[in-house]
Amino acid sequence: MSADAAELRALTQEFLAAHPPATTPREEFLRARFDAGLAWVHYPQGLGGLDAPRSLQAVVDAELTAAGAPDNDPRRNGIGLGMAAPTILRYGTEEQKKRFLKPLWTGEEVWCQLFSEPGAGSDLAALGTRAVLDGDTWTVDGQKVWTSGAHNARFAILIARTDPDVPKHKGITYFVCDMTDPGVDVRPLRQITGEAEFNEVFLTGVKIPDAHRLGEIGDGWKVAQTTLNNERVAIGGARIPREGGLIGLAAKTWRERPELRTQDLHQRLVKLWVEAEVARLTGERLRQQLVAGQPGPEGAGMKLGFARLNQEISGLEVELLGEEGLLYDDWTLRRPELVDFEGREAGYRYLRAKGNSIEGGTSEILLNIVAERVLGLPPEPRTDKDVAWKDLSR
Repeated sequence: MSADAAELRALTQEFLAAHPPATTPREEFLRARFDAGLAWVHYPQGLGGLDAPRSLQAVVDAELTAAGAPDNDPRRNGIGLGMAAPTILRYGTEEQKKRFLKPLWTGEEVWCQLFSEPGAGSDLAALGTRAVLDGDTWTVDGQKVWTSGAHNARFAILIARTDPDVPKHKGITYFVCDMTDPGVDVRPLRQITGEAEFNEVFLTGVKIPDAHRLGEIGDGWKVAQTTLNNERVAIGGARIPREGGLIGLAAKTWRERPELRTQDLHQRLVKLWVEAEVARLTGERLRQQLVAGQPGPEGAGMKLGFARLNQEISGLEVELLGEEGLLYDDWTLRRPELVDFEGREAGYRYLRAKGNSIEGGTSEILLNIVAERVLGLPPEPRTDKDVAWKDLSR
């Protein structure tokens, strides 16, 4: 089935007539929307979509927004929606797709990502968490770190080493891990903001059925590339209106507080406003490219720009506010469900933005990706590519 904009608009209106947002319970509405194929229209029928072009999602969303329909609170489950779902769609079995995609999309099951480790962050392929197969069950032991939202997650996407006798990129396998299983220990990592949205996760004898493996044994690095490419697009390429995000907050302060203005700050604000608009339009172009296929390394460039802009804009906002910018509301340790840049004060935004150049791939590694895979520059020498993981220095 394929649908044009008019057909999708009519289908959405029919759905709204049958499920009035004002009287239909939220979860019932979201489940029905998924079943109607209006969750993500470019997904297959039966999996929340209609096999329609990705670009037509905006038609559905506009109709639903105008009717006051509830959304699935995407910020709360960004890892599930932006990273786990496209990976499951591409590499999952039919049973896995049917089991995981619907409660993931409705937000009934939140997901997290068990990739980074204390000794394998930027060099992710050096990870040491082990998974050993016994019959049809894997036993996993290891430690993961910087796990956003693990304290709220039901499931995790996990990569672990299943063969230490081959080079590091070849001995990795990709799994779905149930965060409620015995042996999963989630501990908070307090950040510079005072909050602990990040966690460290200890895995001790965790049992994962082979039915929860995504892709072939040893193909985990290839599967993970789908996740990582989608992650960078999700972080750096989110659709926002003009003057959306942090630049809108800084511009609002500028307009409402003329007594704070200086010529230097004005020049910096204008420069950052232009760069933010260029980034927004570049994101639109990237999303148009996604209509034709899977995200590629270009998403790394978007994520790079997002991190730099957030840090520069939040720094400008603190300077603009002067002494007010030094105020901070609450250092109490909290474990939030989502990152709320716009709902907190300038001091929080300034501190939290420091993590943007680390999470989702450090800026240094993303620069390498852009240089090698986008610009085609010669890669850096890598002497460990053909050495068995067990023989690497650690």
